[in-house]
Amino acid sequence: VGYDTDYVFYGVRLARDSVWGDVNYTFDSLAVPINIGVWYLNGIAPANYDELDIYASADLGTFAGFDVSIGYVHYFFPESAGVNSYGEIGLDVSRSLGFVDLAAETNYGIDFGWYHQVGIEKSFGITDAISLVVGTGVSYSDNYFGPSDWNHYYVTASLPIELNCRTTLTPYITYNGAPNGWVANDIGPQIPGGGADILYGGISLSVSF
Repeated sequence: VGYDTDYVFYGVRLARDSVWGDVNYTFDSLAVPINIGVWYLNGIAPANYDELDIYASADLGTFAGFDVSIGYVHYFFPESAGVNSYGEIGLDVSRSLGFVDLAAETNYGIDFGWYHQVGIEKSFGITDAISLVVGTGVSYSDNYFGPSDWNHYYVTASLPIELNCRTTLTPYITYNGAPNGWVANDIGPQIPGGGADILYGGISLSVSF
């Protein structure tokens, strides 16, 4: 479960003051690990935005040092009049480079287009139970939001706190930016409460069983 001061999706703010919950399960006894889950978010302002995601992903293994997974998400918007549901197929690739971790994703929104993102991340141990994780990245929209161009960039920091062997509390802060001419800068103002240059944060609590 978690709270976000702003809900930012692919560089575009869709809602403010948002609460969310997620439940997922991983099948480890199959040929490859399969994870399935349900995620729901309710945005308080500026309008009653909500989103329900049903998703599944498969960890395909390691190829040439890269961890590879594929997945599918179906987005529903129960309270958003005139907004249809749609599906998205995604490919995630990650690898530790030693001094930083590299993560890249490419997603195809059915009836929308392609969205690509690449980023790096570094974790610093503060205590046995607390780490500081910092990261940055950039994205490219290929007709996902309409035009094809650089989408947005981000800088983020989080502080995972292991309360016990099963429970982690994670506060975070992120800056989301898009210069003039970038996609998120152009389409953000068209969305109620939208925008691209945003400093936002939140907190989440996760429990594993």
